[in-house]
Amino acid sequence: MTTPNRSTHIRLTSHPGAGTPVRFPIEWGAADPRARGPVVASVTRPGDRNVIGTYGGAYALYRALAVSSGALNPIQRPDLKDTAPVVEIGPHPQWTTPQKIVSLDPFGAMSGLIFADLISEGVDIRPTIAVTRAHVALPEIERAVEKGRLKADGTVMLANGDVSVVKAAIDPVWYLPGIAERFGVGQDELRRVLFEQTAGMYPELVTRPDLDVFLPPIGGMTVYVFGDPAMLGRAPLTCRVHDECNGSDVFGSDICTCRPYLVHGIEECVRQAQEGGVGLIVYNRKEGRALGEVTKFLVYNARKRQAGGDQAATYFERTECVAGVQDARFQQLMPDVLHWLGLTRIDRFVSMSNMKYDAIVASGIDIGERVPIPEGLVPPDAHVEMEAKKAAGYYAPEGAADLSTVVGRPLEG
Repeated sequence: MTTPNRSTHIRLTSHPGAGTPVRFPIEWGAADPRARGPVVASVTRPGDRNVIGTYGGAYALYRALAVSSGALNPIQRPDLKDTAPVVEIGPHPQWTTPQKIVSLDPFGAMSGLIFADLISEGVDIRPTIAVTRAHVALPEIERAVEKGRLKADGTVMLANGDVSVVKAAIDPVWYLPGIAERFGVGQDELRRVLFEQTAGMYPELVTRPDLDVFLPPIGGMTVYVFGDPAMLGRAPLTCRVHDECNGSDVFGSDICTCRPYLVHGIEECVRQAQEGGVGLIVYNRKEGRALGEVTKFLVYNARKRQAGGDQAATYFERTECVAGVQDARFQQLMPDVLHWLGLTRIDRFVSMSNMKYDAIVASGIDIGERVPIPEGLVPPDAHVEMEAKKAAGYYAPEGAADLSTVVGRPLEG
């Protein structure tokens, strides 16, 4: 194996096109999507690209494996026939305020329709948001029906206990000037650190200052709407913003309150929809406070093996010892999806997280009632987590409503 010479190194890290006009410039925040321009992140026609990164986030690496193994034609393009959103979302005034939305493309669900002419001409433009309908079936919701807390109505909840939802999958699309402003750092500094901390994976971050949009290789989010999406912003809204916890959400681990709180939020959303309002669950792919599941399990071991066992007083200390930081979710970006939905108020926020509350309110969205998880739904092994969050100021139970008496419904079990 030969050592790359200097000319090879330059060829790998420099990118033709810097300083030349971009065919499809992006004017972030423009009201007219045609004036805003398409997000062209395909690698099939490099000359059309106007962003850093590519479609699919982290899944782009699996696409690369499929190409390298011969399972996928590298120039294959999706057939977008009949893939349009099942319901219209927006446009909303927040879409034309660049400071409100910086981490997703508000026109991402409609790109196949807006730019159909360009796609037919051969420009490889792909949606970054997909909106569909589905049914949700959860054993906890079935038990809520058995206990009389919920009833089938034939629209929101079917006779068999399934819940009808509209859901949207959203890939991240970062407007780098807006991201930098949101975090109070210079754009050059942000680009440099992104370049360095991804080990130079995206050289365009530092070689193409003319490209303002970046599709990072991270997980996105899923939005679940209970009730009529057209009533978002026009009817009472119950909302939970939930950050991924695979161990609890999927496998039922009892070391945290994640699944119980998520399911409680779903129950409250169903009830709100049945009462003529709208329920909303935002599910963010930010496993282990965005530190990752390996780090989370290492912290579990460290917490339980310390002298005196697992303790609330050292809960976050052990996280910081392993990861170097207590939390990397950066809720500053979280409200963007709420602005995409056109929200200006959340009537019932199913969360007592101060970080989430502060980020939402600071973004200009009002919050009425804050809804805690009922004590009876907290798993025994999760009390350490709850006490640690309260002590650290992450969880604020003071002033929370007593849900055991709300509309006279029991919450035990």
